[in-house]
Amino acid sequence: MEKTGFRRNLINITPYVAGEQPKNDRIIKLNANENAYPPSPMVQKAINGFDVSSLRRYPDFSGEPLRSRLAEYYGLKTSQIFVGNGSDDVLAAAFRAFFNGSEPILYPDVTYSFYPVWCEILKIPFKTIPLREDFTINVDDYCVPNGGIIFPNPNAPTSIALSKGEIIRLLDANRDVIVVLDETYIDFGGESCVDLLGSYDNLVITRTFSKSRSLAGMRLGFAMGSEELISYMNAVKDSYNSYPVDAVAIAAGCAAVEDDEYFKGTLKKLIATRERLAGEFTELGFKVAASAANFLFVTHPRYKAKDIFTYLRDKGIFIRYFDSPRIDNYLRITVGTDEESDRLTEAVREFVR
Repeated sequence: MEKTGFRRNLINITPYVAGEQPKNDRIIKLNANENAYPPSPMVQKAINGFDVSSLRRYPDFSGEPLRSRLAEYYGLKTSQIFVGNGSDDVLAAAFRAFFNGSEPILYPDVTYSFYPVWCEILKIPFKTIPLREDFTINVDDYCVPNGGIIFPNPNAPTSIALSKGEIIRLLDANRDVIVVLDETYIDFGGESCVDLLGSYDNLVITRTFSKSRSLAGMRLGFAMGSEELISYMNAVKDSYNSYPVDAVAIAAGCAAVEDDEYFKGTLKKLIATRERLAGEFTELGFKVAASAANFLFVTHPRYKAKDIFTYLRDKGIFIRYFDSPRIDNYLRITVGTDEESDRLTEAVREFVR
């Protein structure tokens, strides 16, 4: 329908679609890649001990002391850290700061579906690069003129990680544009490229507290890069919201970073469950991608993904189905606790039988 009057000036955009949120606590929720385990007990302690009277003041506009904690943890300067409300907020600032050229930016055709949303909103030219048939990234496809590159490593929803050697090859071929490496799931596997920041001043790495640090409800994300590039992200932030991270989130984030023992312990448990779950799905006849994330990407040669998705949903188990080209017969399944994983595989066995 043609828009007339004031409606002709309304935005026309296809929004990002998040995983379904259950209406009760009895649902096994394995559709949003949230952490199966709660945050560090130190987070609870930090929130309980928070001085509520301080909320009458604005938080530190730059996100201190969280930036300092992160800088110390990753061996960087505080001026190399940017913080925001979740990695989506951080990525939005990166898109605004870095992708302003006339050449199209490049990202995979099967990847995080927020990328085209930002390109459309910000009028950024883009080109999607097809993944190989096995859903891996071919670095040679990115060795062409472009206005910037962005992709998750490990990729989502495929769960497959690109090796550091291949990322170095990509960086060497793209010295004149910004490369944004979205390491949302890197703590669960793969090789982080934080140590490459000193060698590549065009590299920016984004991270989140939502996955490996169990703080999806707190909305905390951060970026790491050269002082110059981070200054541009701060300039963008200060142009539309000078105080993006609230004081409680800063305190909770600091506590999460400090408790490294708990952090590594939950990672170990989730990785063990992931490997066990991958083996069980393989035994049931599924093709399972080599996951380096906290989720599995699976397909079955005899059964339609949508039918499995619907069957599990009726059983009170939420997983993710994408009605999208190339992956409309695949399922993305978050790794839950051992108990949740047992109930999942039991239900899948019932379906297969």
